[in-house]
Amino acid sequence: MTLLEVRNLDVGYKVPGGSLLSGPRVLPIVHDVSFTLEPGRTLGVVGESGCGKSTLGRALLRLIEPTAGQVLWQGQDMATIPNLRQRRSEMQIIFQDPVAALDPCMTLARIVSRPLATFEPGLSRREARERAVEALRLVGLSADFADRYPHELSGGQAQRVGIARALVGKPKLIICDEPVSALDVSIQAQVINLLMDLQEKMGLALVFISHNLAVVRHISHDLMVMCLGRVVEHAPRSPFYARPLHPYSQALMQAVPEPDPRREKGRIGTALPGELPSVLNPPPGCVFASRCPKAADLCRSTRPELREVAPGRLAACHFTDAP
Repeated sequence: MTLLEVRNLDVGYKVPGGSLLSGPRVLPIVHDVSFTLEPGRTLGVVGESGCGKSTLGRALLRLIEPTAGQVLWQGQDMATIPNLRQRRSEMQIIFQDPVAALDPCMTLARIVSRPLATFEPGLSRREARERAVEALRLVGLSADFADRYPHELSGGQAQRVGIARALVGKPKLIICDEPVSALDVSIQAQVINLLMDLQEKMGLALVFISHNLAVVRHISHDLMVMCLGRVVEHAPRSPFYARPLHPYSQALMQAVPEPDPRREKGRIGTALPGELPSVLNPPPGCVFASRCPKAADLCRSTRPELREVAPGRLAACHFTDAP
């Protein structure tokens, strides 16, 4: 059963025109993204900062309105779902900064139970608190935490509270927007393992957004690599890590730190030279052509289509063949 289906999604932001007389224009950020997601599965979305990952995540929940394309929730176009606000209990988000995402003036019980005021307004205050305590326990925090405030928490504990708030409405899908990037490495592993345990217990579908391929490898079933708002590779986890096909994916893989200091010291060159092209002036061809060591004139003039190069493996490169 398909839980979430995305068809040719475009997302942009309105920005001022180039002159006083011109009206606002749409600055495109995400281009022609399509994928499906089933219950109990995790799609990892990876790429450099500014590639459109977080914008995509918010558009999936319609926190940002797409400029084109469709987002289908259990087969129904989200643009046509009546009373979408009530349905949001089924789809939640975990934010990148765990501390900034929590109201410093509220106890943890109030923070976690706050969504219930929208999703289940008939609950009494006592029932809402009990649900909040239950959610805190589910993420490994005892009932004693219910009356604490965010400033009393470590970064890892704060992110657990953020996860508890997402879980309190019993969702089917959670968008994880770089949920461990602000945490220490050891705490990252704890949070990742927690999300995997919760997924197994509750059958959750996850969209896990990150710039760290090492983190995504541990939790994802499939990977989607984005560069300047476009998907350049989409593949199952094992074949992707065995051999990424797109030059950009290969460069990202080379940028992953090597745990062996001797092997890390022996690595030569810069994995990702140069900078991303400006979204204000995108290149006419491949979005990675200006930094790709394999780029030819065709790459600079003609944008490659995302195509199937092997069963279940998609890549947007003129010169990528089946592995």
